Amino acid sequence: MNFSELIEQKLLILVPILYIIGIALKKSTVNDKYIPMLLGIFGILLAACYRISLGIPSGWSELAQMIFSAVTQGLLCASASVYANNIYKQMKKDGSESADKSG
Repeated sequence: MNFSELIEQKLLILVPILYIIGIALKKSTVNDKYIPMLLGIFGILLAACYRISLGIPSGWSELAQMIFSAVTQGLLCASASVYANNIYKQMKKDGSESADKSG
């Protein structure tokens, strides 16, 4: 199963957006250990903005569905962004680092 099966089609745009936000946070004074958490928060907020743009919920049930969807979709998008960043870092490494670990 891949992320495109889990993340709604219209919210896939959040993955590169969150990646860019992560790059900006990395260049700022924010401690690296907080970046994944901040990306999760940004992802939830952006997914919530999308949900609200679809219409204001008319009852508690719709509100709960909107919140659940925003949280899960936002976290999935943030996770995909962090995952993409880790893949990029691994691909950038040269072969000497992996040889050092095996020996």
